[in-house]
Amino acid sequence: MKIKDWKFLTKRRIEASIFLLVFFGIFGALAHIMGMSNMLNTIMQTSYSLLLQTVFYIMGITVLTGALGSLLIEFGVIRLLEYILRPLMKPLFNLPGVAALGGVLTFLSDNPAIIALSKDHHFNKYFKKYQLISLTNFGTSFGMGLVVAAFMIGKGYVKGALIGLIGAFIGSIVTTRLMQYFTLRKYPEFKNEEASGGDEQSISFKSEGGVFLRALNAVLDGGKSGVDIGLAIIPGVLIISTFVMMLTFGASPDGYTGAAYEGVPVLPFLAGKIDFAFHWLFGFTHPELVAFPITSLGAVGAALGLVPKFQEAGLIDGNAIAVFTAMGMCWSGFLSTHTAMLDSLGYRELTSKAILSHTIGGLVAGIAAHWFYVLICLM
Repeated sequence: MKIKDWKFLTKRRIEASIFLLVFFGIFGALAHIMGMSNMLNTIMQTSYSLLLQTVFYIMGITVLTGALGSLLIEFGVIRLLEYILRPLMKPLFNLPGVAALGGVLTFLSDNPAIIALSKDHHFNKYFKKYQLISLTNFGTSFGMGLVVAAFMIGKGYVKGALIGLIGAFIGSIVTTRLMQYFTLRKYPEFKNEEASGGDEQSISFKSEGGVFLRALNAVLDGGKSGVDIGLAIIPGVLIISTFVMMLTFGASPDGYTGAAYEGVPVLPFLAGKIDFAFHWLFGFTHPELVAFPITSLGAVGAALGLVPKFQEAGLIDGNAIAVFTAMGMCWSGFLSTHTAMLDSLGYRELTSKAILSHTIGGLVAGIAAHWFYVLICLM
């Protein structure tokens, strides 16, 4: 066996051993406290409950918002919004006015929508290279925004959701500007270099047919895209939310019975050690609430799955919803999308800078939402 092959095999064996130690360490500890049978039943019952009570609810929202977004595109409302928002782009984001189109489209759909635009040669010709790269952070700040806001409003928290949108907007400015700064530090020549390339075909906003047919096709096509988003969030909600909930909530009043939403409250215990920081920065009155922003890092759909349980337990208020909306929108699963998005643009080496910028932007979004909520409540 060659030395190179031997080193690779050894590395894989060590990796496998570490994985097994971590895996059995975590679930062995949970089984020791909860009981093996109870732990397995809780995992299955929690996943099943999340599927029926949360996933299908979110999917209903994504279908409706997808249809609405498609209608807005079909009848030119998106172009109108772009025209209205265009004057804000340069002073706030240091981006050309057409970038507003990317923000609106990702708000109505999800993060990857910005990549389709960035590869449109009619779109990217307005950008310097460093500005085009920063679209990764800019677009991610608004991803699934309409779904998140509609979900929170649907739970009865209108004021909190609207304030959260303001916080997310502030966070988007911070993350976009920081990404531009880090990009120029690594590639100072990009400051004056025009973005070039892009696909030969561009995104089309042309419409054909009568008004009724256009509206019908837009609603159906948008609804189908909503179904795709709803299906895409199922693994995140069932896997990530189940695991996070098992580390957030404790036993039932009757002890461990294998019912849904039981667990060992590890995250609240750890968060309680620095509870003063979360209380001052975000206004969280319960350490369990830190589970939402942590889960948003991987999938905001999974984070939304936590809200009904928090609401049932009486842990959330308008302030928490404002912070959840801001951080959920701004982070919206960026850990799982930034690498792919930058890779598609050809700048994978900037992934760590994008993640750092977005982490800071999300924290700023949550802090801004909290203090805006406090200010408005004082008025």
